[in-house]
Amino acid sequence: MNFKGSHFPKDVIIMSIRWYVSYPLSYRHVEELMEERGVQLDHATVNPWVIKYSPSLETNSTTANCLFKKGTCSFCITCG
Repeated sequence: MNFKGSHFPKDVIIMSIRWYVSYPLSYRHVEELMEERGVQLDHATVNPWVIKYSPSLETNSTTANCLFKKGTCSFCITCG
């Protein structure tokens, strides 16, 4: 996955997508969770991330290709 040109760090994007996909949250709930953690983003920003990156993350979650070092994420079968 290519995060080049993103205005937010890769970790923020992936965490936002993970929360939205894994739990019954709205984009506004994800916005509030990120604000509690000191990240200012608009809820409308999360929608394009979900559309663009969630298919790739789903593919990675079913393969051994992890975006992070083994054992540092809970998004894939290998790590988590």
